Amino acid sequence: MKHLFAFYFLIALIFSCNSNSSSITIIPEDDSNTEEPVGENPDTGSGSASEFDNGVIRNLSPSEIVSEMKIGWNLGNSLDAEGPDETFWGNPATTQAMIKAVSDRGFNTLRVPVTWRFHQGSAPNYLVEEDWLDRVEEVVNYGRANNMYVIINIHHDDPWIIPTAAMTNEVSDRLVKLWTQIANRFKNYSDYVIFETLNEPRHEGTPEEWSGGTAEGREAVNQYHQVSLDAIRATGGNNNLRQIMISTYAASTLPLTMNALQIPNDDPNTIVSLHSYFPFPFTLEGTDQTWGTDDDKAQLTAEMDRIKTKFIDNGKAVVLGEWSSGNQNNLNDRLAHATFYAQAAAERGFASIWWDNGNTSVSNDGLGIFDRRTLTWPFGEIADEIVNAYN
Repeated sequence: MKHLFAFYFLIALIFSCNSNSSSITIIPEDDSNTEEPVGENPDTGSGSASEFDNGVIRNLSPSEIVSEMKIGWNLGNSLDAEGPDETFWGNPATTQAMIKAVSDRGFNTLRVPVTWRFHQGSAPNYLVEEDWLDRVEEVVNYGRANNMYVIINIHHDDPWIIPTAAMTNEVSDRLVKLWTQIANRFKNYSDYVIFETLNEPRHEGTPEEWSGGTAEGREAVNQYHQVSLDAIRATGGNNNLRQIMISTYAASTLPLTMNALQIPNDDPNTIVSLHSYFPFPFTLEGTDQTWGTDDDKAQLTAEMDRIKTKFIDNGKAVVLGEWSSGNQNNLNDRLAHATFYAQAAAERGFASIWWDNGNTSVSNDGLGIFDRRTLTWPFGEIADEIVNAYN
């Protein structure tokens, strides 16, 4: 979610005027689509996939999976922190109790952003520290122990994922080695575990970073998705059919980036991943504390319709992997925006995932609705409204 401000200001301007088994188990879809929580040790969440996850790949399409994902919550600024561990940006270490509280509030999906570069060795093998893989799996198991969908991604690794022609070979090699390790670790998990190849892939620090990139950059991003998906599928087992989320350049909803997105191999088990902090002045910039006029609603409706027309109407499932609004001491306006946003997403068949960075203070970066230290909900009204929109 880092460095979104310039990008979403442009949007506002534009649109406001560990097993080696290769076997796969498939069962037919039933009417209930229910699964009992798995696992005997929810206090730690540690253990193999068999303890917390039944390892079943069901006969469900991406759209059916997304319809079950519904509303989600991001474990933001934790495992994706740009430092040696998940507490580097001030959030406490993630616990099973935290994730249970999120699940109990009604959230179906847990997105686990992960930054790998501080725990990955050098070329040629780019080995990930075993302890880091263990920790990521432990947090994934927290979600699975509560029967949640769990998304794992490559998040703040942008300093080395440079989308230029000169860098494609080097970056592609590292992506292949990284995704091979991640995919092998989670190969036996069920289809409740979803991979997201990249977060907001873009060329950092360039004039086009948040305005859709260059043709060269968009092509490089498509290549990075391609090699990542191919690496995942090559590990076999359940990864042959696992759902994989593929993002546009910078996860942008600009027509330029949506039109440029290429689904690798036209893979049928893929989901489009987008981020839409709309409208930017209200959600992130902090320059507009009010929302809810007829014009506000019309502009947000148009944003949602653009996404639907491009992807849903052409048979592609969509997850809005990040959205939220900063705390400007304007709860009523945030509540109105969140309610309308979630309802609009649900009506169009998008799953949507609130970006919670753990900060509930009054600031444009105060995107948290859940207090991870006290396990309380300072903005429980927002949580309840967005959950209810999908019910």
